[in-house]
Formats: sequence, C-alpha cells, structure tokens
Amino acid sequence: MDAKLIVDEVRLTPILISDPPLLNTQGVHQPHTPRLVVEVVTRGGVSGLGETYGDGVYLDVARPLAEALPGRSVTDVNGLFALAAETAETVGAEDTGVDASGLRGVRTADKLRLSVVSAFETACLDALGRTLGLPVHALLGGKVRDEVEYSAYLFYKWAGTDDWGAALDPAGIVAQARRFDREYGFRSFKLKGGVFEPEREIAAIRALADAFPGRPLRLDPNGAWSVETSLAVARELKDVLEYLEDPASGTAAMAEIAARTDVPLATNMCVTTFEEVPEAFAAGAVRIVLCDHHYWGGLHRTRELAALCRTYGVGLSMHSNTHLGISLAAMTQVAATLPGLHHACDTHYPWQTEDVVTPRPVFRAGRLTVSDAPGLGVDLDREALATLHERWLADDGTFRDRDDAAAMRRTHPNWTPTRW
Repeated sequence: MDAKLIVDEVRLTPILISDPPLLNTQGVHQPHTPRLVVEVVTRGGVSGLGETYGDGVYLDVARPLAEALPGRSVTDVNGLFALAAETAETVGAEDTGVDASGLRGVRTADKLRLSVVSAFETACLDALGRTLGLPVHALLGGKVRDEVEYSAYLFYKWAGTDDWGAALDPAGIVAQARRFDREYGFRSFKLKGGVFEPEREIAAIRALADAFPGRPLRLDPNGAWSVETSLAVARELKDVLEYLEDPASGTAAMAEIAARTDVPLATNMCVTTFEEVPEAFAAGAVRIVLCDHHYWGGLHRTRELAALCRTYGVGLSMHSNTHLGISLAAMTQVAATLPGLHHACDTHYPWQTEDVVTPRPVFRAGRLTVSDAPGLGVDLDREALATLHERWLADDGTFRDRDDAAAMRRTHPNWTPTRW
C-alpha cells in the first residue's frame, strides 16, 4: 500500500453560511444554515475536500467516522459504508417526518449515514486525484461532456438583507427569472412550489412560459398536493412543463398520478435510496429521478443509480441542496461522467453569497466548465472557512440545526404547513 495514500488525519469543520429567506412547503430558510466541511489529509501531505449537511445529527455520525478513518487508504471508498455503520450512533431512526434540511421525505439513520459518507468519499477522491494528478472525473471513468448545464432555481421569497427583494407573485417570479437569465445565462427554470394555493403557482408558471417561450419549466411543490390537486395542475400546465416534481407525497400517490397524466413526474423524495427503487420503477411512479450524491452516498453510487435509470428507461436530473463550492464541484465532476443526464441540473449556488473555495465557480450560458485540474479542481479558502466556523461557534444553537418551520414561526407563530 502506497504510504502517500494513507489517511493521516481527518478535519471536521462545521460552519454557518448566510441564506436568504426562501420559502418552501416546510417554511422559510433561516438566516444561516449549517454545513460541514470534511478534510481528509494523507501522509503524503495532500488534503482532499468534501461537504455535506452540518446539522447536529450529521455531526454525530461524522465525528466517530473521522476518528476511525486514519490508517486506511483513500482508495478504499467502498469500505467507508461499513466503517460508518460500525462507528455511527443510532440517530434519527425513529424520525418519520420530512427532513426540512433537504425536503427528502422520511429520514432514517441509514439515510443520515449515506449523507455523511458522501462527504468522506468525495474528500478521499479529491485527495486521490490530487496525489495522482488526475481530475475526479477520470477516477470515475472519464467525462462524457466538457460542460454541465444547470437550471435556475426560482423561489417565492421575502425581502431580506440580499439585493434580490421579495418575490411573492407571478411578476416577482418572472423578475427573478430574468435576473438569473441575465447574470448566469440559465436556459431552464425550476420553481419551488407548495407555498401558495395551486392556482397562484399555476399563474406563475404561465407567466414564465409567456416571458420565456419554449424554455424548459419545472414545478416542485415537495409533496404538498393531493392526487386530485396534482392532476388538476398537470392538466393546466401540460403544454409547458418539462416535468412536475414530487407533486404528492409517497410512491403510491405518485403512481396514481402518473397513471392519469402524460406530464412526466420527477422525484427526489420517494426515490432517494436503492431500496426505494424497485417499488417506484415497477409502479411507474416516476419518469425522472433527481440524483444527489449527498443522498445516495457519494459519486460512485450516483453512477450506480444512473446505470439503473438507463436500464429501466428512467430519465435523470440532479437535485440540489443549499450547498457551497465543494459540493458544486463534486456535482459537476460526477455529472460530467453520466451519459444519460439529459436534463439540466438543479443548483442553489447563485443564492449563496459566501463560500469556502477559491476562486468561486462561474456560470456561463447556464453551464459550468468541467475542471481537468487534479481532484475536484477547487482550493480551500482557509480564512473564509475560519470566519464561518467562528460564526458556528458563536451561535447559541438557534441555527446549528436547520428548521424551516421554526424559522417561519418566528414571524408567524401559528403557522402550519398547508396541504392542498
């Protein structure tokens, strides 16, 4: 075993990043959201980077894994899953609610472990690539495209400290889309729905279709609608939607909707683990799966998911969470290797004003160039990392766990999620 590839140290740095007041079916984004930066340092002196959610339950899994990893090779990414299962405490196993940090559906201890392992795997691959002088995409089999297309992520939002202003009606959503088009060149648009009554969100999509004729449009209410409401929206928007994402909650409801509409259904809620694939694919519940390396356990498993989708004729897109440049680099590296990725990927990144990498990635014509530099192709800004970690240390616990519902109730004390 090459000594240069042995893990010498793992550094975990929880941080809080600024987040605008974006609305969703679970509430509103807090002013700060937690992320976790993972550094895997080899005996050869190379540091690899990974990133994932930074809530306390993820830290509880990450800390013992970080203590157990030194002495192992960065090439042994398959062994991370067993190691995480051996070392992690049982957290979240009884939680059957929606995970507000990712709106992922039911949260389990296994899903938590996968989201932590994803950051460790990414960091190991980054360290391996830097050591060998190869980009991560080369370690995954090689890129099939030189650029990865991303989609503008539109949100209903309150006015905040950012310069975007409020967007609470169709005109506000169209104005937001025009700025995304002007500044980043995005060609497709996704609206986070489930916030207002469906008629209001139908009007917003119609306004987007009028403002951007022929552009791909998506609507994602995060399971906030009934089967009948979902079908009604599908009928109203069948001529303009690229796909309708998770209109209702659960595979059974999605399958019923799919059987009664020609509008393609996509998901990142009812299919987020391999165990959930057979039922959903057999029932014809979805035509597009949104992959997310944080959910699935890393970049290699994202490629495994892509192969399954190709096998069963299911389309592939990519989900986004409130991520920074490390995750965006990882998303771009793995997306570059997926031949069946025929839909633009989601990204929250333009909403984030802070980062821990340098230089910041730049979108041109809605695309990111795939880096051929060793590893992920991004470098850590240690000063920025320290500043954001100091914010985490100074927090009294208010923001160390993301809770969109609690954030909403600070303004509207009696608020509860609405289902239509």
